[in-house]
Amino acid sequence: MTAMHPTTLDLFADDALEQQPRDEQIGEQSWVLRGFALPVIDKLLPALDGILAAAPLRHMMTPGGFSMSVGTSSCGALGWITDRSGYRYSAVDPLTGKPWPAMPEMLSELAQAAAQRAGFADFHADSCLINQYVPGAKMSLHQDKDENAYAAPIVSLSLGLPAMFLFGGFSRSDKSQRIPLLHGDMVVWGGVDRLRFHGVLPIKPGQHPRLGERRINLTLRVAG
Repeated sequence: MTAMHPTTLDLFADDALEQQPRDEQIGEQSWVLRGFALPVIDKLLPALDGILAAAPLRHMMTPGGFSMSVGTSSCGALGWITDRSGYRYSAVDPLTGKPWPAMPEMLSELAQAAAQRAGFADFHADSCLINQYVPGAKMSLHQDKDENAYAAPIVSLSLGLPAMFLFGGFSRSDKSQRIPLLHGDMVVWGGVDRLRFHGVLPIKPGQHPRLGERRINLTLRVAG
């Protein structure tokens, strides 16, 4: 893997970078894999459409009573949910009353390959959180700590409009790196970096040729 190079907002204007796979280290055990998912996206998007038809996107309520700006859904054995009673994983979609749709094999294999490239062998995700962002939607700094254990990494895939990913420290007040993410980029963080705070700045208006005015982020993890 190559060492990290400084990333700037210029990446948003350089569409050619989507076609130049490369790796950037952003932490001791954290990597951005540029363009890693591009070879399988044409097959992945129809599978994603099928998942969202079975488990529609919804704006969940946080324990504090706020509606999330992103639309969410899940696939896999467990799905992440939030309501006034707290954050948790469930085997059943509360909106449909049915189990979450199965995780497509190609998505599971993609996440496993990304994790292995970042130095994490034998990654077998049992949950994939699907977040849809429209212009103005954001994700506040948070830690992924609702899982039963933290031995496995977090594997994230960006689709559609660009996003500015915030990758911080172990306290919410720590300074965050600002890392532009493009269609097909994947981020993997685990080990000593597993509980770093992270988030997404408000999505800027734009039109992606495949996904239109939206960004979709798939976050795969071992939840159970």
